[in-house]
Amino acid sequence: MKFTTGLKKTTSVMALSLAVGLILGGCATDGRKTGSIRSSKDKPIAQMTTGELAQATQKYGTLYRKNPKSKNTGLKYASSLRMTGRAEQSLAVMQQMVIHHPKDRDVLAAYGKALASTGNLDKALTIVRKAQRADQPDWRLYSAEGAILDQLGKSQLARVTYRKALDLRPNEPSVLSNLGMSYVLTNDLAGAETYLRKAIKQPEADSLVRQNLSLVVGLQGRFQEAETVARGELPSQQAEANITYLRQMLTQQNAWKQLEKEDKKKSKKKS
Repeated sequence: MKFTTGLKKTTSVMALSLAVGLILGGCATDGRKTGSIRSSKDKPIAQMTTGELAQATQKYGTLYRKNPKSKNTGLKYASSLRMTGRAEQSLAVMQQMVIHHPKDRDVLAAYGKALASTGNLDKALTIVRKAQRADQPDWRLYSAEGAILDQLGKSQLARVTYRKALDLRPNEPSVLSNLGMSYVLTNDLAGAETYLRKAIKQPEADSLVRQNLSLVVGLQGRFQEAETVARGELPSQQAEANITYLRQMLTQQNAWKQLEKEDKKKSKKKS
């Protein structure tokens, strides 16, 4: 499908708004499966509802105040703060974590993400690269590095970095998803769809991957198909959450009605 000038601009602006999501969700899919039903107690922070996030933030905040040196608590508290839009406070927590765990790669990687979420991309890139080790490379760090490079507008270098991650972790859905969204940033939606469809086929692909694929399909004007992808074989609550996400992302740029209208026109022509 050829985009009108307006839709090209919509895609570009929306893609840029999604770039931060790449870095925040870089390691989120590890160990999760699409459609799995989990209690809020053991649910990954990236999949929590607004209410669950509020409870988790309060819980980890209490634990953090009791023991501010705990790596596990600090990482979860910083992540929940970031997911609730409190990026500056999340960064402050991670700065304390780095003081207590200056050589820990998990801490350095999370610190890099916190920096990226506050727009300090150059420093974030330095930190993530510092955490990487040539003798024991970590695919998660490569994925995070690629996301930062994408935000810096260095998409070609980002894709090289994502492929390094895939060399270490073949078919990892979170990396394939990041790679796909990298192509969204350069308005190559067909290329993005290829990688996202590959990602969604992986056993550990989560709802975030499905959301990205449905968005890319929707941006190409295939409105009904986008809804089908968003629903998938998920529980009704999660499916509706995906549809809500899709609508929010497209209506944010006044594109939803336009895409729906174009999709209806296509359906009439086929019939």
